[in-house]
Amino acid sequence: MGVAEAERMVALLLAIKKEHGMLLVEHDMDAVFTLADRLTVMVNGQVIASGSPAEIRADAGVQAAYLGEEHA
Repeated sequence: MGVAEAERMVALLLAIKKEHGMLLVEHDMDAVFTLADRLTVMVNGQVIASGSPAEIRADAGVQAAYLGEEHA
């Protein structure tokens, strides 16, 4: 998807989130943090962290694997 399509998809998912549960497998971390109440992060098929978006952002293993060491 292009940027505009991805933004529309996130808006649609936010709209239906109130009434529906969803399982999202996504690598766009901005979309993930916008949509998720709880996250499970995997690397090579192994869970490295689970928690709220704030907990995931603060997790050193997640930062190293996906967000970059200096991302806060």
